[in-house]
Amino acid sequence: MSSTPLQVTMGRLKVPATADDHSRGPVDAPVTIVQYADFQCPHSGAAVRNLRDLLRQRADTVRLVYRHFPLVNVHPYAEMAAETAEAAGGRDRFWELHDWLFDHQEQLDPVHLSLGVQQVGVDVDTVSAEVNAHRWLDRVRAGFVGGIRTGVNGTPTFFVNGARHEGGYALADLLAAVDAAGGA
Repeated sequence: MSSTPLQVTMGRLKVPATADDHSRGPVDAPVTIVQYADFQCPHSGAAVRNLRDLLRQRADTVRLVYRHFPLVNVHPYAEMAAETAEAAGGRDRFWELHDWLFDHQEQLDPVHLSLGVQQVGVDVDTVSAEVNAHRWLDRVRAGFVGGIRTGVNGTPTFFVNGARHEGGYALADLLAAVDAAGGA
């Protein structure tokens, strides 16, 4: 039996946004940005600050979808942070922990992760047990594999209405991409 090589398509999002994705903004927004990011990546952290401003400035026109792309070979706590965010998400606190993780990127070791979980109001023991059992790892890795299939090779990577955003992640670049995609 032969195996089929992993299909990679550059330029277009292979896994469309669904209701199962973590998203901010109106579901029916004219512009959807899918972001592949890593909680420990400083570039992803810088992009998140710009995305917060973008969502404030284009609140009615942009939906932001977050997908995990932990680069475990360079960021040893990225996958654990993603699993922890998913555990918080299982309790409707994904975005609260997402923001905490990006605001505390230098503190993603297990002790500090527990502090973040506590600060967003989720039971630390339950989340720790789920992370230790890797209850959410399949979801994290599904995001990663979807990114690979789509041609993601670093973080952050953005897709605007399904097309890969080749520009930068400065606020002006993101605003221009949104406006060009019909969000102006």
